[in-house]
Amino acid sequence: MAVSKEFIYEPLTERSAITLAIRLRLFEDGEVLTCYEIGDGNLNLVFRVVDHVNSKGIIIKQALPYAKVVGESWPLTLQRNKIECQALKIFSKHVPGLVPDVLYNDEVLAITIMEDLSHLEIARKGLINRNDYPLLSQHIGTYLAKTLFYTSDFALEPLQKKLLAKEFVNPELCKITEDLVFTDPFFNHETNNFESALKDDAENLWNDLSLKLEVAKLKKKFLTSGESLLHGDLHTGSIFVSQTETKVIDPEFAFYGPIGFDIGQFTANLLLNALSLPEQDRDSLYHHVAKTWYVFSTTFSTLWKEESLEVYSRIDGYLEFTLNQIFEDTIGFAGCELIRRTIGLAHVADLDGISNDELRISAKRKALSLGSQLIKSRQKIQSIEQLIEIVRSVHAEND
Repeated sequence: MAVSKEFIYEPLTERSAITLAIRLRLFEDGEVLTCYEIGDGNLNLVFRVVDHVNSKGIIIKQALPYAKVVGESWPLTLQRNKIECQALKIFSKHVPGLVPDVLYNDEVLAITIMEDLSHLEIARKGLINRNDYPLLSQHIGTYLAKTLFYTSDFALEPLQKKLLAKEFVNPELCKITEDLVFTDPFFNHETNNFESALKDDAENLWNDLSLKLEVAKLKKKFLTSGESLLHGDLHTGSIFVSQTETKVIDPEFAFYGPIGFDIGQFTANLLLNALSLPEQDRDSLYHHVAKTWYVFSTTFSTLWKEESLEVYSRIDGYLEFTLNQIFEDTIGFAGCELIRRTIGLAHVADLDGISNDELRISAKRKALSLGSQLIKSRQKIQSIEQLIEIVRSVHAEND
């Protein structure tokens, strides 16, 4: 089914989204449909089209030719919609049930139509409301292990992997990450965004040359290490959850990069939520941090031992070396994410939503301190338990 020959690109409206759903016969004839724009992200339009009588809905996501958060002065390619759709299909093959089903894609309209996940809640929102999701870390650890292993050189023949990597060259969205995660927050750049009370903290960070050296090393790894197909933007706002379900969405930043990046981003966003909470409410977040790594490392190890195609994977010590390197990268990338979400362009509601000015600034100072410490000390942190002890010590500052 193709509509690309019938349409030219233009941004959808609630009315035209319904028209599209009818033309694609995604609902039965005669059903009365309503549509709501539900997107709250920075780059896209997202609509929910629903037949309330039969409780049936779909999600239509359309890429805009510019960054929604900035406007038309920041143009972006529509190609990211194709990349997102391809990534969802690949991830679905390896972790069925942990990503949404793709119902339809059109490259000209830059749309992907997916199953309706409105019965679930965005993880960030739920965690801010202090809901706990007992299966979140089990599911995400599994998602990370399988998507990252099965798209790596350990599971793919060299030619197959290189051809797949070619399909996920994603320069424009990678440039966003290169700038907003690894560069701008560490310099006095115009895109940075923070309260005046944090000015001295930001300037101290900008003047820390030892920190900048370590960030430069991490940025180099991001630029040059094509280990696996990454989600590329795996934060708690890109995950739908309930007590029993987890769905990872929005892989439009997907590209071939270092395995530790996805793990580090998810870990950092759990820690950002923990930083926003009083002491008595943090243990569940620490549990999720630890269990995510435990499930990832044990599942990845099992896949390595049972399915790796790499002849050297049978050599004693190679798996341990690989996991140690991934863990080090995870810690460093998490540190970069903590800092950029605090003084960079794109913040998180976990911290910005703290209404008490004093508590909010205190939490943000801790995020900067923790991020800097993780980046500088990543080679010395040998276990997930040691990481959590460092987090606890930073939390204790001024508590």
